Amino acid sequence: MRRLPPVLLEDGCPRELISLIRTILAACKEISFRVGQGELSGVLGSTLDENIQGETQKKLDVLTNQLLKDILLESGYVKAIASEEEDYTVAGNPDAEYIVAFDPLDGSSNTDINSLVGTIFSVMKAPEGADPTDQSIFMQPGINQVAAGYVLYGPSTILALTTGKGTRFFTLDKTHGTFLLTQDFAKIPADTNEYAINASNQRHWQPAMQNYINDLVGGDTGPRARNFNMRWIAAMVGDVHRVLSRGGLFTYPTDTKNPSQPNKLRLLYEANPMAMLVEQAGGIASTGTERIMEIQPNAIHQRVAVILGSKNEVETCLGYHK
Repeated sequence: MRRLPPVLLEDGCPRELISLIRTILAACKEISFRVGQGELSGVLGSTLDENIQGETQKKLDVLTNQLLKDILLESGYVKAIASEEEDYTVAGNPDAEYIVAFDPLDGSSNTDINSLVGTIFSVMKAPEGADPTDQSIFMQPGINQVAAGYVLYGPSTILALTTGKGTRFFTLDKTHGTFLLTQDFAKIPADTNEYAINASNQRHWQPAMQNYINDLVGGDTGPRARNFNMRWIAAMVGDVHRVLSRGGLFTYPTDTKNPSQPNKLRLLYEANPMAMLVEQAGGIASTGTERIMEIQPNAIHQRVAVILGSKNEVETCLGYHK
């Protein structure tokens, strides 16, 4: 098994980008330890605060955000960062080449039940000569990403990473503290019989998604003439990892539950990096009407609908939206 740096060097990845990725992973190794300690770390449960999203913060949200924020800003490799837990972007080294957006602990509500959580990150180049305090430097479509990935904290700690040369899996060897290549190129099967959706929101979905899911539920006696299984982890990082590992369709569609907030997932640090990972593994990532990575952002915490996964099944779902 090969370590991460030589693999990225063989891909022609710039050394500074490799150093930046290793910096992110240094924080993730610490997060992995804290998450793995569970109640022993004294960091489970909620704080009394809400983040910019209006969501109650878990103690681990605050801790993981601070770990990533501190190590990235101290590294000198980033011009600025954007985080789910920060109201605004945070300036870094004015001379740095890269900007990083991240969700420090996706699925943090799962920590109290010892279920899957993870860190999601997106790396882009900052516009040349840009002001690190100007948050508009993050207003770039996902096609501008130079790297994207997540670290899944489960029975093992797994890194899914792409720098535009395919999606690879690395597993943290906790005896040596290094990430080792365990799957050279993930390939999402084009067909699937699995889907992931929060079915409790069904009455709030738009007609296109209502009709699509109803046809899946119809099974071998319905219009699709075959049976489908639903899987739902309630953490995007876990559900997408399953898609990358064995195929499937994951969606968090537009709904009418809260008219002022029709979408759930954030573009810059959830949808875009996951879309890049999925596309690099042969899948599709769409909002239902457009390719996620071609969206021009207009806000740091912008939300979008997400439909991603196995190519043929996503295309079938998109056919309902036409």
